[in-house]
Amino acid sequence: MRILVVEDEVKIAQFIKRGLKEEGYAVDVAADGEEGHFLLSSNEYDVIILDLMLPKIDGLTLCRTLRKEGNHTPIIMLTAKDTVKDKVKGLDSGADDYLHKPFAFEELLARVRVLLRKKDSRVQTQLKVENLTLDLLTHKVTRGEKEIELTVKEYALLEYLMRNAGNIVTRTMISEHVWDINFDTFTNVIDVYINYLRNKIDSGFPDKMIHTVRGKGYLLKK
Repeated sequence: MRILVVEDEVKIAQFIKRGLKEEGYAVDVAADGEEGHFLLSSNEYDVIILDLMLPKIDGLTLCRTLRKEGNHTPIIMLTAKDTVKDKVKGLDSGADDYLHKPFAFEELLARVRVLLRKKDSRVQTQLKVENLTLDLLTHKVTRGEKEIELTVKEYALLEYLMRNAGNIVTRTMISEHVWDINFDTFTNVIDVYINYLRNKIDSGFPDKMIHTVRGKGYLLKK
């Protein structure tokens, strides 16, 4: 899952980014509304965390613009304003949720999860491909009776592969959804992590699930 944080206060932006990355999300940060609009016009995101008071283009204007352009990505609006009138303005502009500063990161994370569940029409809490299961709430991964320990990045990569099971995913697709905008596409990091997953997911099982499609990308076979 890829999240865009549009926040001009550096400390808050980095605090949110660090916390979300620790939970396995790919996170990009924009320091003003104009940069945020540019990133949203050239990348696909699953959730937008949008500050109300921004330079160049404020949060309300950016939110309205996105909705007029047909961008329906879920938006959590952050603001220091806490009046009912301000909340109504934020929600009427097209935001899906509204969070007052200062906030606990756990609350922000819970709200992100709620929006992701709403975005996914299947409202699933578990991914299952054959005998491979990934629990989206506990992050527990099992294949058959075997519990598999994964790092945060391995988990994020496996989740993306499982959500696209049966389809080839390219390195570009993986980098956009599992890493962030600063990912160096000339490195072999993706190949390295695919091998890490293979060693954990396929080791000890006669049927291999993770396959390389030469010249195209990777495939998690159903």
